This record gives sequence, C-alpha cells and structure tokens, in this order.
Amino acid sequence: MSLEKHDLIHELPESKEAIHLLKTNSTHFAKLFDEYHEVDHAVHRIETGAENTSDEYLENLKKKRLNLKDQLFTMIREYEASTAG
Repeated sequence: MSLEKHDLIHELPESKEAIHLLKTNSTHFAKLFDEYHEVDHAVHRIETGAENTSDEYLENLKKKRLNLKDQLFTMIREYEASTAG
C-alpha cells in the first residue's frame, strides 16, 4: 500500500504555474483543488493509521479523490492547451 500523498504539484510539477494561475483566477478550480486536498489528506490519515474507518469508506474516499483529480487534470490540460503558443 502506498502511503504517499497525492498532491497535484507533486504529480504535475510541469504544470505548477498553470495550477497557481487557475487557483487564483477560477473559483471553480480553487474549490475543486481545496476539496481534492481535503480528501487526499483524509485518505493519507487513514492509510497511516492516524484514523480508523471501514474499508468501504476508504475506498469511497479514494474514488472521490480520483474523480476530483480527473476534473482538475482536465481543467489544467485545457488551460495549458489554450495558452500554448
């Protein structure tokens, strides 16, 4: 089991500037970004044993995290494509 945190900057270092610009210019992106990091933090606490919960709850959190990540990745890629010269 991987206990690595899945923050977006770590997973997309090449998109650091796009992530920053989207966070400051898009309230929708910022909301999803914050929600993603809250869910990721919760998963990390459970996986490290800081919190106990059912396997079903953990799996649901992981699915939610993946869904949020997919939405954020799509927004980042669309932004990068629109600003590519």
